[in-house]
Amino acid sequence: MPRISSVRLPGGEQARLTMLYGGLLVVAGAMLIALVNFLVSQGLYNTISTAVAPVTGQAGSTPPPSPHPTAAPAAPQPAPATRDKAAAEAVSVFTQAAEHAAQNQLLTISLITLTVFAVLSLALAWWMAGRVLRPVGVITRTARQLSGENLHERIALDAPSGELKQLADTFDDMLDRIEHLVGAQKRFAANAAHELRTSLAVQRAAAEIGLATSDPEAVARIRRKPIEVADSSERLIEGLLLLSVSDQGLEHREPVALDELVRSVAAEYAVLQQARDHGITVRTRTTPVTVQGDPVLLTHLVRNLVGNALRYNHDGGHITVTAHGLTLEIDNSGPHVPPDTVPYLFEPFRRLHERRHSPGEGAGLGLSIVASIARAHQARTDTEANPDGGLTIHITFPHPEP
Repeated sequence: MPRISSVRLPGGEQARLTMLYGGLLVVAGAMLIALVNFLVSQGLYNTISTAVAPVTGQAGSTPPPSPHPTAAPAAPQPAPATRDKAAAEAVSVFTQAAEHAAQNQLLTISLITLTVFAVLSLALAWWMAGRVLRPVGVITRTARQLSGENLHERIALDAPSGELKQLADTFDDMLDRIEHLVGAQKRFAANAAHELRTSLAVQRAAAEIGLATSDPEAVARIRRKPIEVADSSERLIEGLLLLSVSDQGLEHREPVALDELVRSVAAEYAVLQQARDHGITVRTRTTPVTVQGDPVLLTHLVRNLVGNALRYNHDGGHITVTAHGLTLEIDNSGPHVPPDTVPYLFEPFRRLHERRHSPGEGAGLGLSIVASIARAHQARTDTEANPDGGLTIHITFPHPEP
């Protein structure tokens, strides 16, 4: 079945609106003039005949007798019936002639008026269309001028509330989001390049020192350094890939027993050498919890939370992981965290302290991966700094759809 396309008038939007509005006004004016002509023509004959009849009746009456009679005999006068018939015919002829003349005059004036009205209507329609479309022109010019260097510019349309005002405000809100995303992308690319460049610089320095020294002990230490840097770079690349995958959203969902996942990951980290060396206790408090999501990504989420809590802790500290209801909570001891820096910890490569390139130090992607996976699962992330040090992170998952 062929698709029926809508008819579009030629020209731009202003020309189309002018033709539409002007055409409607001209049609309305033509209908009004036609109605006036019709109503006038209906009663015009009777009006003229009523006005003319008394005058013709007086003109056709018998003249009064002369006060000075002559000797000549008077001419014979026509009969009254003949005079009345002649007067009626004269009235009819005069009335029809006057009616036709009046209608022709009215039609001529109406056509001239309609022509002037049409010109004025098109001019007014063009002006009104321009006024209505002015915000669209402002939006278009702003969009054409935007680039990566001036995303801070906004339309800021000064107009009464309406559909176009809402469109301009929505466009400004979209620019806010785009500016934030572009800024985050630039920071991410710069930080990733810095991290990778630093790792390559360390490897290059170790190789140069190893080639310049003959001390066996120094050579042995330098041999271990490239391996450590390679491991760190591998973790960084894996974190970047995981962050990219989680930012793309979920391909499928399935029921995941969050309580079992928490206990499994907590047991895995509780026996790590780092936890035993620093005397860090890993505890779990769980009740049966099932959420809809990707089990692989949720495993990475819990591992990043526990791993981050273990990495940024102190000797004899604790980690408590709770799964209750639809909320996953992790609480850990550790260094004092200023409350105003908490939101920035979820940005890629952001750390509480500057990187020292020490063994076991993370790449600064752990919490950003957590936030990305939580967003992919439509979960809400809330974080607060503990008064005694460390963080408490709440991740609340949405209710499963029926």
